[in-house]
Amino acid sequence: MKLIYETHSITVDNERGIATGWLPGELSEEGRRVAAEIGLRWPDVDVVFSSDLRRAVHTVELSGLTVPHLQDWRLRECNYGELNGAPVDALEPRVERINGPFPGGQSYAEMVELTRSFLADAKRWYDDATVLVVAHSANRWALEHLLGSGKPIAELIAAPFNWQPGWEYDC
Repeated sequence: MKLIYETHSITVDNERGIATGWLPGELSEEGRRVAAEIGLRWPDVDVVFSSDLRRAVHTVELSGLTVPHLQDWRLRECNYGELNGAPVDALEPRVERINGPFPGGQSYAEMVELTRSFLADAKRWYDDATVLVVAHSANRWALEHLLGSGKPIAELIAAPFNWQPGWEYDC
């Protein structure tokens, strides 16, 4: 399976420095424009999986792709619990949340295991396919840890997030 990962497009919360977490989120004007570019970048995918959170679903809807789009709750952003919708700075230091969950939420270790579970199912169903995944930053770290560099999740969380137009992995 070839897996292509894209983050959901830019949201109003991203522009305001808010950690949306498990809240639906709304794409900004710029985000709606950027979402349309995904379909142009990846016209040959066989299937798209996304988080079931609105910002990821809307990103796929605006991509223009006409292949099956399946939503999977395991691809949600980390649940920040009481900090869903708080300023991003309130999540720091995130590395303290690798094994210990956010108050009323999840840990990053739990996110890695959810991503691992998703990958096992996706490989079973779409082993010979090109799969596009549209999700969130925690999923990106989990995928990089599991399929990419293999770096510890703490190192990935602490590093600056450098957006790029998709990441590709061979599974």
